[in-house]
Amino acid sequence: MINAIAIAIGLLFIFPASSVSQGSEHSEKDANELARSILQNEVKAEANDQSHWMFRLETEKSGRKEVDEVVETKNGELKRPVLINGRPLTARQEHDADEQIRGLERDPNAIRRSLKEQNEDAAHSQRLLKMLPEAFIFRFGERRGDAVELHFTPNHDFRPATREDRVLQAMEGDLWVDTKQSRLMEINGHLTREVKFDGGVLGYLNAGGRFQVK
Repeated sequence: MINAIAIAIGLLFIFPASSVSQGSEHSEKDANELARSILQNEVKAEANDQSHWMFRLETEKSGRKEVDEVVETKNGELKRPVLINGRPLTARQEHDADEQIRGLERDPNAIRRSLKEQNEDAAHSQRLLKMLPEAFIFRFGERRGDAVELHFTPNHDFRPATREDRVLQAMEGDLWVDTKQSRLMEINGHLTREVKFDGGVLGYLNAGGRFQVK
């Protein structure tokens, strides 16, 4: 696949204008095939992954920015805030966060709910990865050794099955993939326009909203 990429790029410099368009189409096809192959590998790897992760989750809602430290366990996720609006927690907020975690330890039902949410997140991630090759058109960006950047823009032929899927029609971004390991390294995207659900009655997402996963 990397040889095909190199050939496609080389054609842009060798052939006249009438052939550049054909080279671009060939390059786009290769980019979509590479993205599909990498994402299929990622779906399989995630389905077989039994490991637990610790990560930081940053969210913003109603002007409040919060950074949480999340630890996955076999029984569910434990989440604890570490920054609120860019500032460390106050003594009171530290106490409340500790009490919340102790409450989870004392309440089996709360732990089960946490595990259910974790499983739902995993299922959502799997569904999203399977959908990306259909929802987007991919084009080659930078290359750094075995790492290749793939820009993505909405595929206008994609028909979303749910309201949530409509978000993909307003999203652009980039994938970084490891062509040697055939794995996804990073994905980031942003909304190019506002997305309203049922005219805004059920909520909306502002243009410029971003996400990044490494």
